[in-house]
Amino acid sequence: MNIDYVGRHYTIDDKVRTFAETKLKKIFKFLDEPVEARITVASEKHRHSVELHIAHKHGVLQADEEHDLVLDALNLAIDKVEKQARRSKSKAVDKRRRASRSADGQNHWPMDVLEAESLGSGEPPRVIKSSRLEIKPMSIDDAALALTSSKNDFIVFREAGTERIHVLYRRRDQNLGLISPELEA
Repeated sequence: MNIDYVGRHYTIDDKVRTFAETKLKKIFKFLDEPVEARITVASEKHRHSVELHIAHKHGVLQADEEHDLVLDALNLAIDKVEKQARRSKSKAVDKRRRASRSADGQNHWPMDVLEAESLGSGEPPRVIKSSRLEIKPMSIDDAALALTSSKNDFIVFREAGTERIHVLYRRRDQNLGLISPELEA
């Protein structure tokens, strides 16, 4: 954490430095090291403008504010940068979560519902609905219980002991059928 102070027609005193450092500590917890901050305070007549520029590992945050008092302008600029830091942190977290969800694609199978009339026409089948089936590890007994509360007449699951994929389905005579694909070596 490195903070540089630049004063244009203004002498930066210890009060401004300590105020800035205490406020910036809150922001630095959202940012990854290395963090470089530059605070530029300019004074023209009775207006004070503050430019805040923070460079961190994943980008740059900046804000400009003007006010009659230096500390108020600095406080407004720091609030703007804090909002930017929170937003960038939440974007990074969301991006990681989306990436981990897509990495779990092996536990899902795509399922398309096709229109029956489009199958024999020689054209590509028309998809009515697309969804994803979640494949959970469970025993055959657990799958039978899950099938009773399922909205589908079948359930795809991974057997807990062998990691093999099975399909348990409800037959027309209300009994249950089990499909266990055998992989050829």
